[in-house]
Order: sequence, then structure tokens, then C-alpha cells
Amino acid sequence: MDFLQPQEKELSLSFIQKGYIIQPTEDRAALDRIQSQIATLAATFLGKEPPQNPTDFLNNIANSIGIAQLNDLRLHVISGLMETDWFRKAYFSCARSLLETLVGNELVMQRNLGLSVQLPHDDSSLLPLHSDVWGSECSPFEVVLWIPLVDCYRTKSMFVLPASLDRQWRDRMHEFADKGTESLFEAIEPEVEWLKVPYGNVVVFTPTIMHGNRVNQEATTRWTLNIRFKGVFTPYSDKRLGEYFSPISVRPVSRIGMKFQLPGGFNE
Repeated sequence: MDFLQPQEKELSLSFIQKGYIIQPTEDRAALDRIQSQIATLAATFLGKEPPQNPTDFLNNIANSIGIAQLNDLRLHVISGLMETDWFRKAYFSCARSLLETLVGNELVMQRNLGLSVQLPHDDSSLLPLHSDVWGSECSPFEVVLWIPLVDCYRTKSMFVLPASLDRQWRDRMHEFADKGTESLFEAIEPEVEWLKVPYGNVVVFTPTIMHGNRVNQEATTRWTLNIRFKGVFTPYSDKRLGEYFSPISVRPVSRIGMKFQLPGGFNE
């Protein structure tokens, strides 16, 4: 029995087959505000005025900073975003309906955030091939909302192994037990997809599929954000509610149920 609407069924089937969905942001004003805030924070770190064109500034930041300063810049921007009171709600609004269709309407959101700043030809910020649930603290019930702040394509983006292929390769993992992940990447490389995500679009993907990035061989810098979401009542791994996740959309019946206590003081 399935009471989903036709559009929800189509979206769900695509997500199960591919492991990800790319679509235009549901709140362009919120995304532009986030991009502008990040550009302003980065400019402040560099002792510059807020840029008139955030996209150009972020794309070409390699003209103003070297690899040695990159982690300090990244920490400065993350700290500034975490102190921005509207940021988390704005981030969620970029894909609220998509998340509710794929995950549910009672959600928890990662308390922190991930920020990737990958300068051209920088090999110090790589995320090798992996699945987040391979022996880690992550739950397979999570999704990642991945938002680029500039156009992302080819090696300036991330690669994923589509879910239909990921299932096949997972059964062959034992063949690479002594060879390392680079050997596994070379084997699956012909089948991975480099996500083409123009600014103004978002990606939701399941971190169960293999994914990662390589050296950015393009001429401009990659800027992307990622934050995890999951259903509040789905199983947790070691990343727990209250520590790693916080609730953002618990419904009233759930609140009543969680607080309800059976009356006492009488016998059956």
C-alpha cells in the first residue's frame, strides 16, 4: 500500500535508483543570502571589504589566499555561520519539500556544518572514496543536503557511484580488502558520476553510496556546504540526538506522546 502522490513516487524512485537528487533550490533568496554571508566572512578574514559580486569573489579567491591559510579561513567562515542566527533555517528552506518527501516531515538537523573550500590544484583538501556508513558513526537513515556556492562541475565537484551500481560493487568489496581505497576507485572510476551542479541548485544524497572528490583541476575554487538530516524517530548510530543532531520539526502529536504518562493510583 502506497499513498504517495505521483510526483512523490517519481522522486522517490529516482532517489532509490541513483542515490541522489539534483534540483533548483526552493528558496533562492535564502541561498543568495547564505552565499553573500560567506563571501563577507571570507573577505573579513582577508582584511577586504564585502565583495560586490560574491560569485566572482569566491570563484577567484585563490588570487588572495594560499593553501597554508586555507584551513584558518575555513574555520573562520564556519564559526561565523554558526553565530548567524538565521543560517540554519535558511539552509533548511533551500530544500525543505525535497527533504520532507525523501526523509519525512519530523526531522533532525546536524548541529554543525561541513564546508569545503578546494583551491585549483590543491591536493591538501581531498576526501578519498568512501561511504559514510562503512564502519563509521553514521546511520544509513541519514541524507546529506549538499549545496554549492559556485558552479560545480567535473573535478570541481564531487563524484558518486549511483546506488544501482553501488549495490553491485558492495558485494565485491572483499576483493579489495588488501588493496586500499585507491585501488577500488580505479576499478569503479569508469562508472562514477561527477555531479554537475550549477549555483542555484542543491543536491540531496544518501551517504551510503560511495562518493568523494579528487584534485580540483579546474581554473576556479570549489565552495560547498553540507549538512545532514534524518527522521527524528529513525535509528541513530554514534552520532546522537542532542549531541550531533537537534530536532527542527517535531509535530504536536509526537510531543504529546513523548510527554504522556499513564495514570497511576488505581488497580485493574
